[in-house]
Amino acid sequence: MSRLLTEELSRSLPKLRAQERSEDPIVHAIFFFPLSDWKWFVTEGERNGNDVTFFGYVEGFEAELGHFTLSELGGVDIDGFKIERVEDFEPAPLQHCLELHSGRSRTSG
Repeated sequence: MSRLLTEELSRSLPKLRAQERSEDPIVHAIFFFPLSDWKWFVTEGERNGNDVTFFGYVEGFEAELGHFTLSELGGVDIDGFKIERVEDFEPAPLQHCLELHSGRSRTSG
């Protein structure tokens, strides 16, 4: 598949909206950009033609829930630096992931 999305990860991702009623959805992957504090906590994903649409919690300029695609992530290349995936990550609830991997803490509301 790609360096960001392995076959195993692709098979394990819940379809889009599968966790929408969960107060603390399970994160299945974390992507990050090594030159910044940007992180993508992937809770769901689904093939969309030749691409994959993900849903999750994104920390960048703002912190928010939203959709993003594999092609968007894979297209980032700044002087040879690309978005990477936390290789040894084990699925865990979002709140736990934010406590361990986030530069911010998520507030309820």
